[in-house]
Amino acid sequence: MSNKAKISFARKLLRLILGCAAGAVALVLLVILLFRFVNPPTSAFMLSYQMSDASPALQHEWVPLAEVSEWMALAVMASEDQRFPEHHGVDFQAVHKAVSEYQAGEGLRGASTITQQTAKNLFLWNGRSFVRKAIEAGLALAIDALWPKRRILEVYLNVAEFGSGIYGVQAASRAYYRIPAGVLSLSQAAHLAAVLPNPKVLSVRSPSPYVQERVAWIEVQMGQLSRWGYLDAL
Repeated sequence: MSNKAKISFARKLLRLILGCAAGAVALVLLVILLFRFVNPPTSAFMLSYQMSDASPALQHEWVPLAEVSEWMALAVMASEDQRFPEHHGVDFQAVHKAVSEYQAGEGLRGASTITQQTAKNLFLWNGRSFVRKAIEAGLALAIDALWPKRRILEVYLNVAEFGSGIYGVQAASRAYYRIPAGVLSLSQAAHLAAVLPNPKVLSVRSPSPYVQERVAWIEVQMGQLSRWGYLDAL
């Protein structure tokens, strides 16, 4: 093959790769836009759980945000993302702080927003690789651009994992308290939010001293956010 033919083949291959990449991005954006109006029937995390043939059986029941206790919405913002009404999917202030702390010799901590966690649960896999985090950030920016904040919060509360096989706040409310999500108290909401960082290890039913400390801290933060009118900002 001549040099000219090789260059022509390389150009065609590059155009094919770029075309496929553009098509994949367009498809993802279309799905994200669709999920603004249509409730996702499942998530990547739920599918992974079902494919693993884990026990117990998966529990999930969609509930509109209007039928979720306002304490629950405040609890996840208090515990997971207090700048949720302000940022655009990625909290670059939190990312900068986490990187600075890591460079100073402290452990690398997460700086994921509620939007990033929604993107991860819906589309991605668990892990700490920089590639996954970069994809997660891109998806979060797209979600924030295409969805209102209340929709992001609604989807997050319906796909978040609250325990082994327990996905969504409605399933969690019924599993742990035998009540619908709409009547969760401040304390119950704080207990559910406290296990979100690691629901496979942290327990709502048998809270460890660490979980109990988180619950107490979250309750204080919820009171502050309530006084500041955080739900009104959405």
